[in-house]
Amino acid sequence: MDKDMEKLLEIKNLTKHFPVDKGFLAQLFSKEKRVVHAVDDVSFFIREGEVLGLAGESGCGKTTTGRLILRLLEPTSGEISYRGTSIFQNTREEMRRLREKIQVIFQDPYASLSPRMSIGASIGHPLKIHTSYGPAEIKDRTQEIMEKVGLSPADFLARKYPHQLSGGQRQRVVIAGALVLEPHLLLADEPVSMLDVSIRAEILNLLADLRKTRQISIIFITHDLGTVGYFADRIAVMYRGKIVAILSAETATKEGVGLLMAGVHPEAI
Repeated sequence: MDKDMEKLLEIKNLTKHFPVDKGFLAQLFSKEKRVVHAVDDVSFFIREGEVLGLAGESGCGKTTTGRLILRLLEPTSGEISYRGTSIFQNTREEMRRLREKIQVIFQDPYASLSPRMSIGASIGHPLKIHTSYGPAEIKDRTQEIMEKVGLSPADFLARKYPHQLSGGQRQRVVIAGALVLEPHLLLADEPVSMLDVSIRAEILNLLADLRKTRQISIIFITHDLGTVGYFADRIAVMYRGKIVAILSAETATKEGVGLLMAGVHPEAI
C-alpha cells in the first residue's frame, strides 16, 4: 500500500453517546444524565484503494462507527470528512449523492433483501433511485454486475427470490447491489460471519478481487482477526468504544495474543 495515496475518508475525534433510560424514582431524585459511551473519541482514516479492518469484540462500538459514517446515526461530537469535505455539512440531497459512492454490505443477507422482490429487482433498485436509466439499461447493468460477482447465469437467477438461493448466493446478491452504482467505498459489516467456512473463502476472494480490479476502498468490520488479516492493509482494533491500536495486517495477526488483551475474541487469533 502506497502511504502517499490520497485519504478517501477521515474520522476525527468521533463520539457517540446513547442516553440510559431511568425509572421514575431515579429521574425524580437524580438530575444526573447517564449515557453509554458507544463510540469514544475515535480517529482513523482510509486511503484510496485501501482495505482497513475495524476489529473488536461484540459491543465495542465498531458497527455504531459504521452507522455514523453512513449518517444513519448522528454523532454526539467529532468529524467525518470524505475527500476533505465534512459529511455533516451536507444537505439531504448532497448525502443522497454521497451514498452513491459509499455503499454498505450488511451482516445478514437474508434480512437485507425484500422477500417480495426478485433478485434482479433488488440489485437494480439503487439504479432506479440514483440514476435516470430506463428499464432496458437497468436490466443490462444488473445482469452485468451479477455475472461479475459470480451469479451466473444472470438471466435465470435474476428471476429468483431470496428464499430460493443459498447463503453464499444471497451474500453475492447483496454485494452486487452495493456495487451496481460503482461506489468508491464499501462498508462491509461482518459480511461473512453467518456463512459456512468454504463459502467465506469464496466471498473474501471476491472482495479481494474487486478491490484489485476496481480500486475500491473497503472498511471491513469484524471480530475475527484471521478473516480480515487475509486481505486488509491495516487493522484498527476497537475496545469499549475506543481505537486502541492501528497496525499493519501482518503485525496484527502476529501480535494476536497482545491484541486479545485489547478485547479481541479468542477465536479471532
